[in-house]
Amino acid sequence: MKRRHARAPAPPARSKASGTSAAAPSRVGAEIRGLRKARNLTLIKLAGASGLSVGYLSMVEREQAMPSIRSLLSIAHALGVTIGWFFEADTARPHERGLVVRRARRRRIDYSAGIVDELLSPSLKGELELVLCRLAPGASSGEEPYTHAGEEAGVIVRGRLELWVEGQTVLLETGDSFGFESTRPHRYRNPGSDETEIVWAITPPSY
Repeated sequence: MKRRHARAPAPPARSKASGTSAAAPSRVGAEIRGLRKARNLTLIKLAGASGLSVGYLSMVEREQAMPSIRSLLSIAHALGVTIGWFFEADTARPHERGLVVRRARRRRIDYSAGIVDELLSPSLKGELELVLCRLAPGASSGEEPYTHAGEEAGVIVRGRLELWVEGQTVLLETGDSFGFESTRPHRYRNPGSDETEIVWAITPPSY
């Protein structure tokens, strides 16, 4: 389920300065690294997109430097999320960090294609990613099928899903589940008049 549809733009970065600030969340380095790898970006590519140096970004990821809010805005914009992505991860209770995601603290990405993803996994550092995906009526992953490394599976929590995998089309109803190798060409859409909700598991993470 590696996303190819367009994301809603993140707020533009106002500065490319790399000063430090205690206002940034404390676990930001690990969160940046996890999201960058899930996006399949190298440090060099992130540096080019954010206007920050590779060395500085490396220090931030290793938590040897704390980014300023302005630098964090640049990084968030380059990764296609809002700055709130990093702050939400830091609001979890200390003993629950890396273990539990409370419903009110889910991190989300809104796509312009009418799809909303909420990350159910506590982080993107592991080998498995769990996502709650909501598709508006008619929303789809696009007309062209796509492939990527890994496997994926899911269960339809609400609504209907039309799933196309390597030339085979199936219509899934509430309660149905699926699974396939992501190297097989695939695409999907909501063919109904109501919102579709899916719990989707992907390995490796590709948020």
